[in-house]
Amino acid sequence: MLTNEEVENLIADLESDRVERTISTNDTDKFSEAVCAFANDLPNHRKPGYLLIGVSNRGDVAGIDISDRLLTSLGGLRSDGNIQPLPTISVAKYSLAAGDLAIVEVQPSHLPPVRYKGRVWIRVGPRKAMASEQEERILSERRTARFLSPDATPLQEARISDLSLALFAAYREAAVDRDVIENNHRSIEEQLASLRFFDLDRGCPTLEGVLMFGKNPRYFLPGAYVQYLKLPGASLTDAPDDEAEVSGDLLSILRELDTRIRVNIQTTVVPVSVLQERQVSTYPEEAVRELLLNAILHRDYLSNTPVKFYWFSDRLEIHNPGGLFGEVTLDRLTRRTSYRNPVIAEVLKTMGYVNRYGRGIQRAQDDLLANGNLPAQFDADERAFFVLIPRREI
Repeated sequence: MLTNEEVENLIADLESDRVERTISTNDTDKFSEAVCAFANDLPNHRKPGYLLIGVSNRGDVAGIDISDRLLTSLGGLRSDGNIQPLPTISVAKYSLAAGDLAIVEVQPSHLPPVRYKGRVWIRVGPRKAMASEQEERILSERRTARFLSPDATPLQEARISDLSLALFAAYREAAVDRDVIENNHRSIEEQLASLRFFDLDRGCPTLEGVLMFGKNPRYFLPGAYVQYLKLPGASLTDAPDDEAEVSGDLLSILRELDTRIRVNIQTTVVPVSVLQERQVSTYPEEAVRELLLNAILHRDYLSNTPVKFYWFSDRLEIHNPGGLFGEVTLDRLTRRTSYRNPVIAEVLKTMGYVNRYGRGIQRAQDDLLANGNLPAQFDADERAFFVLIPRREI
């Protein structure tokens, strides 16, 4: 937290490129562009940037109402998924003699370039601007090994020829603003690197590049698949009715799992009153999908163990290699969010598999309750995460 004296110094420093001021309380685009620019930290200050809401460009405190609703809206800039990868921000209200203001503190990203709605924003002196191709390259090259998340790790044995560039082109259409694509003069390696799929220093794809666009991801990542079993009873000793190793590029895996979930859920109509009926299922599709997606997002991809998805007669089980990560604990699953694989999180948001960050498990539990299922059960240690979803009898 800043002291009031530090806040007053930020207000007074009109030439700083680490401060942006506004008296608007509802210009989400302006707020998000500022967060994106500070997260990119093109000047390489390695210090936070500050968005001051309630302060004019001349440095005057406007005395606007800083409501709880405004503070909640500002905090939501991180989780709505329009800024990718997720920025690290904090929001606070300050009361000075001249009036109240809100401050959004933005930490420099370890995974630049950061985009807002497909565009890279940077600070140029005391103003913000869209990054040029050269400035994007500077940001891409700034990532260093000590700051890499697991999914941005370079796979030095892989080559660009191991990637399907057609798959990348399709993803780029969803991830990058169309005007930026049309004015693009960069090499394919630079384009991949700008989205964290290629390491320019080492001249090789990243782990996520191979997962997303690899022609054969399991050649480099043997555990990058889902082991699926459909069993007739409640025991693994039964001969399975169906089994598969669901593998391939990440989006192909997700599409096949969607199909298997949809086909295996049983649905019927039950009476609610004399004149009303409603549809119920053995499992709510969205809840199963959400919990399986959570396993794929948070797993340890350097492990040779696959995600295990077992469909028993009385329950579903999901076994995920990689224990709880960061500040998440079993008793805080629905209140804390830490991402082992932030680049994968970005991909899933871009492709519509994630609507909003940090709400998946709670939403799944709500769907299970609404469908008449018992809540999902969770267990974890340092090496694995386990989910059990009880079946509803219909």
